[in-house]
Amino acid sequence: MVGADQEVLATTLAWLAAGRRVVLATVVKTWGAAPRPPGAWLALRDDGACAGSVSGGCIEDDLADRMREGRLEADLPYLLDYGVDALEAARFGLPCGGQLTVLIESRPDAQLMKELRDALDAGRLVARSVEMKTGRIALKDARRGAGLIFDGERITTVYGPRWRLFIVGAGQIGRYLAEMARALDYAITVCDPREETADAWPLVDIPLLREMPDDALLAWKPDPHSAVVALSHDPKLDDMLLLEALKSDAFYIGALGSSRSQIKRRERLALFDLSETQIARLHGPVGLNIGSRLPAEIAVSVLAEITAVKNGVALPIRVNSEH
Repeated sequence: MVGADQEVLATTLAWLAAGRRVVLATVVKTWGAAPRPPGAWLALRDDGACAGSVSGGCIEDDLADRMREGRLEADLPYLLDYGVDALEAARFGLPCGGQLTVLIESRPDAQLMKELRDALDAGRLVARSVEMKTGRIALKDARRGAGLIFDGERITTVYGPRWRLFIVGAGQIGRYLAEMARALDYAITVCDPREETADAWPLVDIPLLREMPDDALLAWKPDPHSAVVALSHDPKLDDMLLLEALKSDAFYIGALGSSRSQIKRRERLALFDLSETQIARLHGPVGLNIGSRLPAEIAVSVLAEITAVKNGVALPIRVNSEH
């Protein structure tokens, strides 16, 4: 899997290389319960084929019709509004009160798209600015946590891994979690000092650290856009990680293990310089309770819980679980 931004870029470049006409559409503003956030984008081919998304599907259909009919052609970038009244909101399947504004770029520059792709492939966070009056495009490194900015004259969108995920444990669950999180544009680091596990790590494009987890985490410097998950099932590794993670600014910290093992883990953590508030930050058993047993199912539950916490969704009270 690759990130959503990279998929749109790869498809756009392939279409341009084949001599097809391509238009880019990016969500710039939303009001109410819009289906996609600012910064979501898609590429449209001359025959109406799409890569990426800006809504639940109806707006893509309208843009595809406009593309086939030649109604998206323009010399400069411009804005399209959807859902400005109840009738149009119903037509495009927007929730009640949902509205969005989409930036249309009719002539994407292939060289600049390649530069953006290469930067994302290198794991960089990139800000792409579009001047409305001139159509000029500029790329520069972005700071973590930055979002889309539109001042009426310039639109700046951030692409790349906006969130980070630190995984301890290079086993099956860690591999599945890393693959799934990459599709959500996480920058992923995996740590496992155990030779028998690390030697079998199959994802060459996701870095694997072989040092002790606590040292690796301190060097990684977790911030409010970071999630940390202990999956090794080895208390010596997982507890050492948690001693540092629970004192950090990471927005999510989880650990694999049954409800019984989590009670014992919390008792061990209480012996060190951690407060009750810090220990209470631990999500354990890790993941939402969806009855998962297989490694891939557990990875789904973990990523779902991370997503819920990231999005500020209240979590249900956890009942006994074996993972």
